[in-house]
Amino acid sequence: MPTYNIRHITEYLYDAPVVDSINQVKIYPFHGNDQNVIQQEVLITGDPTLSFFIDYWGNRVGVFTIPEPHYSVKIDSRITVHTEAPSMRLMKPLPEIIRLDYSTPFTITSGHIIDDILAQAPANVHKRTLVEWCSQYVYHHFRYEKGVTTIETTIDEILTHRSGVCQDFAHLLLHLLRTLGIASRYVSGYICPNRNGMRGQGATHAWVEAWMDEYGWYGIDPTNNMWVTDTHVKLAVGRHFNDCSPVKGAFKGIANQSMNVYVSVGYEDGHTIEDNNEVEMHQQKVQTPAIIPKQFFMQQQQ
Repeated sequence: MPTYNIRHITEYLYDAPVVDSINQVKIYPFHGNDQNVIQQEVLITGDPTLSFFIDYWGNRVGVFTIPEPHYSVKIDSRITVHTEAPSMRLMKPLPEIIRLDYSTPFTITSGHIIDDILAQAPANVHKRTLVEWCSQYVYHHFRYEKGVTTIETTIDEILTHRSGVCQDFAHLLLHLLRTLGIASRYVSGYICPNRNGMRGQGATHAWVEAWMDEYGWYGIDPTNNMWVTDTHVKLAVGRHFNDCSPVKGAFKGIANQSMNVYVSVGYEDGHTIEDNNEVEMHQQKVQTPAIIPKQFFMQQQQ
């Protein structure tokens, strides 16, 4: 039953002044059941007013605007959260419209490859066993490698180069499960193992939750070949990464931008794991002022 201190900084830098920066953040951990937020502080450049709502998927979303000219936006989230190992609970049936949303596979051209994979799956087994088999297949047959994919990488591309990071592993597992008719959803958050070298530790992470009719959503992490434990901290859920992006928005102006993302996870014993990514996001400059979309999704989850 650990307690983690997590700091997550996202900073956008512009080479010319921009105005009317409108931003949406999903950096507020789920609270209740196996995860309890003890405290959270979010500091934003210029201290803008934050408005909140709960989105269609059940995530808490913050929205803010910076109208005056600025060269940077920094979003600094500081969280103290207590987690427990997930437990099975009897749940109400999943509403049919949500089941449909979470059961529709991605549109791909490599369906025959998916069919060949699933032809190897065990037959006449409990759904939990089938979910575990699919996760293990992704773990054993796809290489964990940073820098070979982006936030826009498709399932077809993952199947071609057979490598990627946690975001890719989660998307592939989602497609396998949904092809089998198992409702499943993408989860963004953090993985907080202490000194045991798990993939994605100390950074933003992604995994999958599958719907178990008797017990509701149950998490599995194909990147690390494990069921979710008290080392996982959940931020947001949705059909795919786009629904869960921690930071996205738009601004008005003519500027190139870059982004820096820093995450640190502190443990009760004083140990800290850090991850820092500098992401270049070039925008084409134009001759007249225009609304230019900011990079809508933060850096690829590792």
